[in-house]
Amino acid sequence: MSTAPPDGRQSSDRQSSGRQDNGERSNGQWPERSRPDGYRNADGPVSQQGMRRANLALVLGAVARLGATSRAQVADATGLTRAAAGSLINELIESGLVREHGASLGGRVGRPSMALSLSDRGPAGLGLEVGVEHVGACVVDLRGDVRIRIRVPATNRGRAPKEAAAQLAEVAAQALAQANELELDLVGVSVAVPGLVGRADTVVHAPNLGWHDVNLAEELRPLLPPSLRGLQLEVENEANLGALAELWRGAVGRDFVHVSAEAGIGAALVVDGLLLRGRRGFAGELGHMPVYPDGLPCPCGSHGCLEQYAGEEAVLRNCGLQDEAGDRVAVLTAEAQAGRDAVRRALEEAGRALGIALSGAVNLVDPEAVVLGGAYADLADWLTPGMQQELGARVKIRPWEQAGLVVSGLRREGPVIGAASVIVQRVIGDPSSLA
Repeated sequence: MSTAPPDGRQSSDRQSSGRQDNGERSNGQWPERSRPDGYRNADGPVSQQGMRRANLALVLGAVARLGATSRAQVADATGLTRAAAGSLINELIESGLVREHGASLGGRVGRPSMALSLSDRGPAGLGLEVGVEHVGACVVDLRGDVRIRIRVPATNRGRAPKEAAAQLAEVAAQALAQANELELDLVGVSVAVPGLVGRADTVVHAPNLGWHDVNLAEELRPLLPPSLRGLQLEVENEANLGALAELWRGAVGRDFVHVSAEAGIGAALVVDGLLLRGRRGFAGELGHMPVYPDGLPCPCGSHGCLEQYAGEEAVLRNCGLQDEAGDRVAVLTAEAQAGRDAVRRALEEAGRALGIALSGAVNLVDPEAVVLGGAYADLADWLTPGMQQELGARVKIRPWEQAGLVVSGLRREGPVIGAASVIVQRVIGDPSSLA
């Protein structure tokens, strides 16, 4: 698992900080004046306490990056003296963040060393998810391992936010009970939603839920189990979280466009390990990029938007399955696997529309990869031929390489795993915050 802080930066990058949304925290990223890692202090020099806080993060990050390692290796990796590194490691062990294995590291020259690694107990992140047809929960430990996964069918389209929050709280309670059995201590909660999220965790617009200006954190907090109510609780766009999950697992590099779909289409752009959020946090609305400017009208008020050709509703309509209920992605997958021509043609058309839209993104930002996540990952076998055709035809400044189109291994689990991982990455980036 990658060891970047919640904004995707490695620890060596923390001393540079850009403008961030008028100084307010933006779901996993900290403004310079309030960053908790001790590297910046707007009021003067870094204090001794701040230096120790920074060095704790440095050491914990090294343990996360190196895997099974030794005290001497951590000292070498961080540039700290062995005495200083040892003192910080002891503090991390006492805090339950690092554990020392009973077996010594073999194959080393010199005195045998006890192995250090991130703890598989203790602090963990709770991710929650509100989908159009489900709610879910995920618990990720410090090592980045998914320890608990819950997914419950739920018809959230047009549902009152309070009702959705009540069911989400029930799922959170189930996850908490299971976490307690595994000796995991939930230290924060992050919620993935299919919509635009503004300041103060407000869901500004979630068209496929029918929500406008909903403060989901405010709705959810009083419904949570008592032990979770006092924790940091944040709300984030599902596409952003899916992209961060890919980044932190290190499978697709540090420069990529992540595109995913449930009922709508979302995208996220990661540049040099940083999530590009946009001035108001609304970057990534690929679904409303026009692919056929004189095409079908879109509820957003424009014409020819990608969502009218590659969204779930469009694909179902084009193959005559618009009346299907339940998990409609599973229905499409089954029908395509069975060789139904109408379904395959609809998916091929969707793939071409996706390729047209993404060719613009590729030409604009020159990413290492385009990552298909969410429902698109499940349907990739039928989408990618049309995508490759359009990308190859339209990306000419530098020839398009087919290997640049990657299917996410996280599939539809990406957003909720990303939500839980936000909490874990924050702990690794600032272990002192648990105090």
